Amino acid sequence: MKILQIISSFPPAYSYGGALKVVSDLSKELVKQNHSITVYTTDVFDANSRLHYTNNPEIMDGISVYRFRNISNFLAHKNFPCAPFMFLSLRKTIQEFDIVHIHEYRSVQAIFVHHFTKKYHIPYIVQAHGAVLPVFEKQGIKKLFDIFWGNNILNDASKLIAVSKVEKEQFLKMGIPENKIEIIPNGIDLSEYEMLPQPGKIRKKYRIGSDEKIILYLGRLHKRKGLEFLITSFSNLLDQHRDARLVIAGPDDGFLTTMKKKIKDFNIESNVVITGPLNNEEKLEAFVDADVVVYPGILEIFGLVPFEAIMCGTPVIVTDDCGCGEIIKESDGGYLVKFGDITGLSTIIGEVLTTPHPAHEKVKCGQMYIKENLSWNMLINRFLTLYHSCSVMKSNS
Repeated sequence: MKILQIISSFPPAYSYGGALKVVSDLSKELVKQNHSITVYTTDVFDANSRLHYTNNPEIMDGISVYRFRNISNFLAHKNFPCAPFMFLSLRKTIQEFDIVHIHEYRSVQAIFVHHFTKKYHIPYIVQAHGAVLPVFEKQGIKKLFDIFWGNNILNDASKLIAVSKVEKEQFLKMGIPENKIEIIPNGIDLSEYEMLPQPGKIRKKYRIGSDEKIILYLGRLHKRKGLEFLITSFSNLLDQHRDARLVIAGPDDGFLTTMKKKIKDFNIESNVVITGPLNNEEKLEAFVDADVVVYPGILEIFGLVPFEAIMCGTPVIVTDDCGCGEIIKESDGGYLVKFGDITGLSTIIGEVLTTPHPAHEKVKCGQMYIKENLSWNMLINRFLTLYHSCSVMKSNS
């Protein structure tokens, strides 16, 4: 099949979150299955710079990656990427593809794709990556987008992919018929965890003693990620565990200043390390050195971080209303806590630090579940079945 993936950011623009890694890994697996994969994306890299490229397309692991210039890198970082030349290219090329897979449907790019797929009767699939409901920031703008474009983009899709039951419920709240929604979780590339870094590298870099306990948060610094909840819980934990250090790793997404003020208000600066963004190797080093990883967000539809931590042998604690919480519960692969339960979170962290053996037994359960259910080898056929079914729907229409 000839498959077109549409996403506003693509490796190496890792500061834009986990969706681009999912699309990259999915595309690699599709190439291994001898399918022709093209990615249309933009030139974003981070808040301050664009990607500079000489070849367009660039061939990455057999994937043809086309990058189109954003009209404003600043607007792109504020979740409004707009690459007009993608429109012109789609007008010429859309009929070459058997199916289009749209990621991040509230985007100008999705409007372009919707227009041309309808015009030329090309089936498309939508995967929202946690942005289904118009909540948190810019709610008014999101609702207006849905009125003019978003609802049509969702309703005209051949299928919609939810990565968890939580996200499926969100699609249902948007009025999508249940028979149009397929649940396929995000995949894990198991090969990345075959050779883990030697322990101690992050401890050495940030001068954390071998006798100190590391509680790790890894992800974007955004208000919906539950960082205030985590910092408050950590402050409570220090009453009993003065040897604990909170390591906060990830790119700023508008919350760094507020977070630093919170840390200062609790007078816990000496116990907190803020690393900034980490590259892939540094992430593995952080997971290996951590005593526990906390994933404290609200309305998170999946999240790869807890599963990456488990594959590195590190216990995890996640909030119970997120999509990855469904899998942690089903696999008994970690601990669940109610969002906002400060006493509950600090208590569980303390238990993991004091008596780590039960937590590592849960890690073993989680690793077994991931290998049997979340590896790309297990998931790729579900995507292909979905793609083929949409192509059949097209030919029968």
